Amino acid sequence: MDISIDDLSAPDVVELLEGHIRELRGVTPPESVHALDFEGLRRPEVTFWSVRERGELLGCGAIQRLGRRHGEIKSMRTSVAAQRKGVAGALLQHMISEARRRGFWRLSLETGTEEFFAPARALYEKFGFDYCPPFGDYQEDPNSAFMTRLLVLSPTTSEDPGRHSAAGDRL
Repeated sequence: MDISIDDLSAPDVVELLEGHIRELRGVTPPESVHALDFEGLRRPEVTFWSVRERGELLGCGAIQRLGRRHGEIKSMRTSVAAQRKGVAGALLQHMISEARRRGFWRLSLETGTEEFFAPARALYEKFGFDYCPPFGDYQEDPNSAFMTRLLVLSPTTSEDPGRHSAAGDRL
């Protein structure tokens, strides 16, 4: 499995992401769909990865920098053929490691509350994400579940992550 930074130009990546957005819009009210579009995924504060094996696209995901020490997982998706084969877990572990390497103290995400999103919530829970209040620009929404994971327990700098909000808004 190869996980690498992607520029979102490959037709199979475009197809996977367009299907992702269509599916989200089919199960979530429009005001509660927070997925980034292609323009949003290409912003400088976003890093997008694709997962491939022997050239076949298995999945994708991104991290958006919210602040100096806080990142948000965006656009996590696996292809239908790759579901329940460890692809999402491998990608999530890669993104957690990359967030640490970039100096993030916290990694957060928003996902849906509908039954459709139960496997995603279970994956995030398995990787140590806890439920939290809305962070960044998010507002309370009955269709949104907010989760976060502290990445650094004792920072090596003089900054104290404990002085920030529980959701890490200022990190």
